[in-house]
Amino acid sequence: MYNPEAYDAVSARSSSSIEVNTFIAKVYAWMTFALIVTALVAMYIAFNPKLVKLIILTKPMFWGIIIAELGLVFILSAFINRMSAATATAMFVAYSALNGLTLSIVFLAYTATSITSTFFITAGTFGAMSAYGYFTKRDLTSIGNLCFMALIGLIIAMVVNIFLASTMMNLIISCVGVLVFVGLTAYDTQKIKALGATVDEASEAGRKGAIMGALALYLDFINLFLMLLNLLGDRK
Repeated sequence: MYNPEAYDAVSARSSSSIEVNTFIAKVYAWMTFALIVTALVAMYIAFNPKLVKLIILTKPMFWGIIIAELGLVFILSAFINRMSAATATAMFVAYSALNGLTLSIVFLAYTATSITSTFFITAGTFGAMSAYGYFTKRDLTSIGNLCFMALIGLIIAMVVNIFLASTMMNLIISCVGVLVFVGLTAYDTQKIKALGATVDEASEAGRKGAIMGALALYLDFINLFLMLLNLLGDRK
């Protein structure tokens, strides 16, 4: 027997699922675009000795870029609700380009083969954990909170190791870092999926949400890549 209420409920769920999937697709599209921008900028700088000398070897310039990156992430995170979606998008793209400037050192320090192999390992790990975060019915909030606390400890350990220059501590930091960003990838994906169910992906809020989601996943991917590269990469 035809049941209008049941039909409406199924139709509503189907429509909601489509909207969430569209939102998720936009998030990953922006994340992928940012990664491409970062990679292209990094390669361009790495293969131009004059630019390497100007940006990487000039300490005021290098630290100025680092501060600008941190500033952009802070402004995006703290003031996203006060800015337009277009402004947030421009800042996200600018951040990915600046990150390419600093990450050009990766192409100078590691072999192309190890960079490529580590990238594919990172992509596979990231994809698997993102899929887990998307499909699991388990609430990953506790895991996300634990990973965030571990991340704070990780940052402190990295700052301390700048002065200690301990090879063993560097190895431990990289191993813990891999676990932290694997966990954050799953958690952030679940959080983004939940956000997609509450916003209209075509609205201003939806567009800004997609950018913030892309930024979170972009940072997870980049940091996971760097941690794995430190463990698996072959230096020149």
